Amino acid sequence: MAEIRVHQLHKAFADFTAVKDSSFTVRDGEFFCLLGPSGCGKTTTLRMIAGLELPTSGQIFLGDKDVSFERASARDIAFVFQMFALYPHMNVRRNIAFPLLSQGMPRQQIDAAVEEAARILRITALLDKPVSGLSSGDRQRVALGRAIVRQPLAFLMDEPLGALDAEFREVMCQELRALHDRLHATTVYVTHDQLEAMSMADTIAIMNQGVIEQLGAPLEVYERPASVFVADFIGAPSMNFLPFDAALASGASAVQIGPARIAVPALREDISERALLCGVRPEHVRLDDASPLRAEVLGTEYLGTNRVVTLATAQGATLRAKVPVTSAAQRGDQVGLAFDAAVVSLFDTASGRALLTARDDHAHNHDQRARARHG
Repeated sequence: MAEIRVHQLHKAFADFTAVKDSSFTVRDGEFFCLLGPSGCGKTTTLRMIAGLELPTSGQIFLGDKDVSFERASARDIAFVFQMFALYPHMNVRRNIAFPLLSQGMPRQQIDAAVEEAARILRITALLDKPVSGLSSGDRQRVALGRAIVRQPLAFLMDEPLGALDAEFREVMCQELRALHDRLHATTVYVTHDQLEAMSMADTIAIMNQGVIEQLGAPLEVYERPASVFVADFIGAPSMNFLPFDAALASGASAVQIGPARIAVPALREDISERALLCGVRPEHVRLDDASPLRAEVLGTEYLGTNRVVTLATAQGATLRAKVPVTSAAQRGDQVGLAFDAAVVSLFDTASGRALLTARDDHAHNHDQRARARHG
């Protein structure tokens, strides 16, 4: 396997820019997710890494080799597509063996490689069956098997679970991650599904309109989103936003929203008078009758051991609180809202960027310790 380095990668189609000067590194053996909505540039980025699209500018390194403008056949990667791309007239064994047959590998080596891939994927019993009669999950395993036998430098996967139903997709997420851990394979995985990315990835690159908005571990992008877009895209329900106008000095540890003074992590920059947003996750919203920040309950949704309460504040903001199922809040009730300062995020409304706070000091120290551990 090999490290993948992308430097200032840019792709334009006539007047449309699909990818804007993206840079990131996929470490050797890492499971790396490109996550974002349709049309954000994630698949175009993957296709450039694969050699199926050539960049307008920028560089792509596979190991120490610059492959930016090399053909796909010269890059030693395996690509797994959403729609399986199997040969319907061949059985499972021949589908998996096809890449090795094309390379002219001796039959005995091919048979051994196919048997090993089938063992890893637990499809040995299917080897002599036609692919046309297989379930979607088994066909995706066959597609993975065809990639595994090549023993490439990297695996590239474009929405490989997109055609599966929700329940089976969750099972395949677990199996894909387990497969990755067994093979220690450098993997770049494209998805629009945050649950797939959050459950499988070591590192997530969140893309929006061709730009990487944030690059980090799943917990980091969830707890410390770098922008309003990331905060809104990650999480179900997504982060709540309370608008307010303020000028804040470095060191400020509270903001005024309506009649309530809300504690926040200490600010690490000076902010002139402007429109700002206070962001808080639904699970960090507490219903507290003593709080001066008031809201009306618009509705409740039961989710097993908890429920989601939708609320409207007197200042016109709508937000959600994830509370215990035993909560007494009912439609039409007037309730108070409280937040834990340690989990609040602040954003500049105009730019969408997160303001620097004491939480970022903690994140920096954590990153420094992580780098030290990894050498």
